[in-house]
Amino acid sequence: MADTLTPRDRSARMARVRHKDTKPEMLIRRGLHARGFRFRLHRKDLPGKPDLTLARYQAVIEVRGCFWHGHEGCGRRPKSREAFWNEKIDGNRARNARNEEQLLAMGWRVLVIWECAMVGPGRLSADELLDRAAAWLEGHANQGVIAGTPPA
Repeated sequence: MADTLTPRDRSARMARVRHKDTKPEMLIRRGLHARGFRFRLHRKDLPGKPDLTLARYQAVIEVRGCFWHGHEGCGRRPKSREAFWNEKIDGNRARNARNEEQLLAMGWRVLVIWECAMVGPGRLSADELLDRAAAWLEGHANQGVIAGTPPA
């Protein structure tokens, strides 16, 4: 299917896509803060500028969009300009893996919360999602993942 927008309009629309302060990220931030967790946002001195950094727990939390970060089993990749999108999304996945590896090597614990845990048919309730995040923070696991139930 041909793009119905001009290149200028498409560029303007893509420029409005947020990379921080997204709705899923804000849900996590507000919920954890209400539960007494204190954190810093987007620390520039850490690989990948993690969404939340909880120094008390030596932990970082990344809130990832399923499309942009290529979550397996969620959604699909565009059929137009496949080479571009495959390179873009695969590059994001490789960068995420590299950043996680560096954070773990620095002694940080890493929790990834996928967008599908908060939206769509397989989503968790806000309380369940925040309970899982809080339990992980207070536990001892180095890595964790919270995702929704993939569509059948």
